[in-house]
Amino acid sequence: MRIDPAGRPFIAGFALPALLLALAGRRGWALPFAAVATYMMAFFRDPDRPCDRVRPPVDDVLAPADGLVVVAGDPEPDVAPPGDWQQVSIFLSPADVHMNRSPYRGSVTRCEYRPGAFLAAYRDRSSLDNERSEIWLADGSRQIVFRQVVGVLARRIVTRTQVGAHLDTGQRMGLMKFGSRMDVFLPRDCTVVAARGDRVRGGQTVIARWEDPVPT
Repeated sequence: MRIDPAGRPFIAGFALPALLLALAGRRGWALPFAAVATYMMAFFRDPDRPCDRVRPPVDDVLAPADGLVVVAGDPEPDVAPPGDWQQVSIFLSPADVHMNRSPYRGSVTRCEYRPGAFLAAYRDRSSLDNERSEIWLADGSRQIVFRQVVGVLARRIVTRTQVGAHLDTGQRMGLMKFGSRMDVFLPRDCTVVAARGDRVRGGQTVIARWEDPVPT
């Protein structure tokens, strides 16, 4: 199983004391450190998904992260960017894979980091008030916006893209450390197929589809 490089300091920070304590004969003391190191390895796991092997259909919008769909359809009040959008939001628990992927293909036209609070990521106002990173993608006439939103435990956003970069559908583009939320904002000519309460997998589950012809 691949481990994201961002997890190495966390894993080493607990694995090394566990090793030293075990070598010193303090196995009882070593076990809690070993347990946390094992959890860190699980948290920063980065499994391959079908989109890593086969290019997804051009009309499909994929889940940008693993987790539970908490919003699907009309946007929450005052949360969406300016314009007429639909919203799909995914809550990531500490047990979910936290690798973030691009929900669609296109060129990054805007990438903004905004400091903020650390409300629980499942709360309605977390997308508005919490620290977040917002990415705008454009592919011809098609445009979507997605956000990495941190929660109570997640205090660090890793965004591995920038303005001018091109992202493919399902491409890895960052992660959030410890419990968080991903928001995707879709135009009205895109049909949302995800429903509130669905469990989705990043880079695999289709959350929306375009019905109009592929832009040229």
